[in-house]
Amino acid sequence: MSRIAKAPISIPKGVEIKLVGNTLTVKGSNGLLTHELNSVVTVNIENNIIEMLWDKENKVATAQAGTARAVVNNMVTGVSQGFEKKLTLIGVGYRAQAKENILSLSLGFSHPVEFEVPKGIQVETPSQTEILVKGSDRQLVGEIAAKIRSYRPPEPYKGKGVRYSDEHVIRKEAKKK
Repeated sequence: MSRIAKAPISIPKGVEIKLVGNTLTVKGSNGLLTHELNSVVTVNIENNIIEMLWDKENKVATAQAGTARAVVNNMVTGVSQGFEKKLTLIGVGYRAQAKENILSLSLGFSHPVEFEVPKGIQVETPSQTEILVKGSDRQLVGEIAAKIRSYRPPEPYKGKGVRYSDEHVIRKEAKKK
């Protein structure tokens, strides 16, 4: 039995939720998010509380209920508070600069890497070695942060590269003669 799906979701002030068929639309101060829910899960919205209903005998429905609850909770949190990932550049000459919807990265290649930021995501560079990826869609924020990190992932010998601010890179010892 899914314990996640049992927990109700409280709707904060300023967030509107509309359910049409299986399509759930959540609107708040940070934007508008839409998601198509699985047909084995039904959503009950009453008194600013969202609950998931499903057939408890069906294993697939139980798994989908937990997933649907997590997705809906992330949507509500995203449009009310938003999500952010912080990346750090470590290495000599590694720099980042955000201009409108383009992030320019100097990562030790012969050319700068120009990354086009999609709609719904804001990228800020508080310093030359820090990147903040912000948005209301948790999955998209994580995907964009992972894509930026993939240009130069941290290597295990010197620790150089792009890493998440809370990431710990296990260092290897250099080869001995």
